[in-house]
Amino acid sequence: MEICESIPCPFCGQSSEVAIDTSVPDQRFTTDCEVCCRPFEVTVTCEPGKILSLDVSGN
Repeated sequence: MEICESIPCPFCGQSSEVAIDTSVPDQRFTTDCEVCCRPFEVTVTCEPGKILSLDVSGN
């Protein structure tokens, strides 16, 4: 099950939506900010249908 979550860019603060697949318990991925184009890392812990923790950090 996917859940859309709004996350802020750690550099410019602009929020963007990411889809999180909650069937994968531990995830780490890099995405680019849609505004400032800088890459940042997203770390997520899930259980099916629920996000337990979400952390965003600049590289």
